Amino acid sequence: MKNRIFFVHCWSGHPNYCWYPKVASDLTNLGYHVMVLKMPTPDEPSQKTWVKTLSAAVGKPQKSDILIGHSIGSITILRYLESLPEDTKIKAAILVAGFTDNLGYKELSNFFVGPINFSQIKKRANKFILIHSDNDQYVDLKHGYKLRDELNATLEILPKRFHFSGDADNEQTCTDLAELTKLVNSLE
Repeated sequence: MKNRIFFVHCWSGHPNYCWYPKVASDLTNLGYHVMVLKMPTPDEPSQKTWVKTLSAAVGKPQKSDILIGHSIGSITILRYLESLPEDTKIKAAILVAGFTDNLGYKELSNFFVGPINFSQIKKRANKFILIHSDNDQYVDLKHGYKLRDELNATLEILPKRFHFSGDADNEQTCTDLAELTKLVNSLE
């Protein structure tokens, strides 16, 4: 069995939404132990409960763990990493359509009550990879550049992929993200 991988879905998402089932299945077939978490109150996400849920699922973090977050799942992962003890480090955090600032949605403002401690976060993962679209209607590409600079991350920009989500957002459903599967497998 390869690394453990934990997915944190987007706002109003769930484990069977958009590309999660396909990518999880592909990674499982490659030998990874994959868990797509069902976050509590997905329509009203709470930093406290989402980070607590991720922490409970991970248990004791392992050096080979990979965390994958989509949209608000990305800031959940950053807040989780920020909370880890000094001697803890995971393999990688992959953030899809991630952001560091409140985008103006009151439902998400609780994730941005205090500043993000990037110096602490950078010490908690060996690698940060960002995946952004050049036409995301919710998370402008400038957020990808900011995360890249703050985390010394690799930024992959995919053309015309919107928010990598689905018909709930009035866009064509993104049911696969093969680029993500390839990126994860390249970490080996």
